[in-house]
Amino acid sequence: LVHRSLERCVTHPGDLDARACMMAASLMGATAFQRGLGAMHAMAHPIGAVFDAHHGLINAVVMPYVLCWNRPAIEGRLVRLAAYIGLANPGFRAFLDWVLEMRDTLHIPKTLAEIGVGESDCSRLAAMAMVDPSAGTNPVKLSEQDYAELLRRSVLGIL
Repeated sequence: LVHRSLERCVTHPGDLDARACMMAASLMGATAFQRGLGAMHAMAHPIGAVFDAHHGLINAVVMPYVLCWNRPAIEGRLVRLAAYIGLANPGFRAFLDWVLEMRDTLHIPKTLAEIGVGESDCSRLAAMAMVDPSAGTNPVKLSEQDYAELLRRSVLGIL
């Protein structure tokens, strides 16, 4: 639903079919929260609080970095997802490229630096992410140092 509808919602806000698909997708996403939110949300919560930034925007910025970090644990599922949504040559890279392309199309910042987060903020944010309730459900266990590195990569744009 997101693959078919998100860009249409942004470029044609009056498209009620696209908006209905995105509403259904958001409800499905809310149901999926029961499985846990992981590092993406564990990072987004403190960034949003400290930098007064929109939670959804932060998730969109950090998504590619978290996907790459979690690749060993999620690659098989993303290969199936890439095939399901009809990406050419379904694989982890095809899915990642689709996320990056969608981020560009929707004018989402590419790095946390673009929303004011600096390298000097990474340690403090990592400590906060580590104790966030979402942290425990990430498919790859992260230490505080891992969170600091993941945040640094998200600031500098290192996938």
